[in-house]
Amino acid sequence: MAAAASNSASNPILCASFNQDNSCFVIGTKDGFRIFNSSSGRLLYERVIGAFVIVEMLYSSSLLAIVGAGEQASLSPRRLCLFNTETETALRELNFLTSILAVCVNRKRLIVVLQGKTFIYDINSLVILDTIDTVPNLKGVCAFSPSLDGCFLALPASTTKGSVLVYNVMDLHSHCEIDAHRSPLASVVFSSNGMYIATASEHGTIIRVHSVADATKSYSFRRGTYPSNVFSLSFGQSIGLPDILLATSSSGSVHAFFLGLAIDQRSRRSSTFLGSIIPDSVGDALDAAHHHVLHNAVAPGVKSYAVIRKVDRASDTSASESTPCRATISIITYNGYFLEYVLNINHRNESSWTLDREFNLLTAISESESNSS
Repeated sequence: MAAAASNSASNPILCASFNQDNSCFVIGTKDGFRIFNSSSGRLLYERVIGAFVIVEMLYSSSLLAIVGAGEQASLSPRRLCLFNTETETALRELNFLTSILAVCVNRKRLIVVLQGKTFIYDINSLVILDTIDTVPNLKGVCAFSPSLDGCFLALPASTTKGSVLVYNVMDLHSHCEIDAHRSPLASVVFSSNGMYIATASEHGTIIRVHSVADATKSYSFRRGTYPSNVFSLSFGQSIGLPDILLATSSSGSVHAFFLGLAIDQRSRRSSTFLGSIIPDSVGDALDAAHHHVLHNAVAPGVKSYAVIRKVDRASDTSASESTPCRATISIITYNGYFLEYVLNINHRNESSWTLDREFNLLTAISESESNSS
């Protein structure tokens, strides 16, 4: 951990993202971009042509959506390039009047987020299907569900409070608006099936989970007592309610919240006298039994992005015991490291974190380079 704990004045990684099934991830730097295999850590592809602030993959295909940092004329932050890594050619380019702040893709849709507008394209024809006028979204806060059955886009609906606009990008209509927080929205993520959405405000102390179908229903988790900038939120993959919600923040800690356990406790509490008079959101926020923290995973202040790559549940369970769980958690730090932890939860709800892998993203060489040397 010593290497990853060192901070630098300017982080060498400008952007980082995992693909839709977390099988690969990509980083953008001042020199170019690099694609890695999440399971092996192997460097799959590298292109050194200048600085990039957005690089998004379409699953494990050869298609990338890339946006330059503007340090050279050919890499304008107002130009989106759809790039083919196999042929190493630009397939199409889209130009905009202002800087592109975020890009989301799935097999049917391409989403481009600007400061005051969001464009929805058919990814095959690149025809504009809809344009959403938004409140000023200076940080490009958004979330996208890649599922074609629950294909939703989330955008801030207010600059003064944490309201979320949920938009159906397949049927092209507003689905709902969720009043999630009193402070403006800082981070948001959908579950892989689009059924649930998690949010954090700029205050960063409470993280809430909402059912997309029923915008008024939510679960709340206390991340911490002191304000912190929540860098990333991530759900574990699931066909229904995800098992785990993960959060990283400027405190340097990684937080894992167990949703199933929180709902079980809510059911038990509702049958008590105190539970009947305390609102669910308050009770859930104060109950730390389903909250597991890894302190000092990253140096405080260093931006980090984490995902839950895999969740294994034991098949033999008892009604009187919480289900044992093993989660594989991958973290990219913007000062240049990849960390992978295994989080184990036993029947007594005791947790242990084990560092399984760590390597420098900037010094990694491809398999072809290592074979030729």
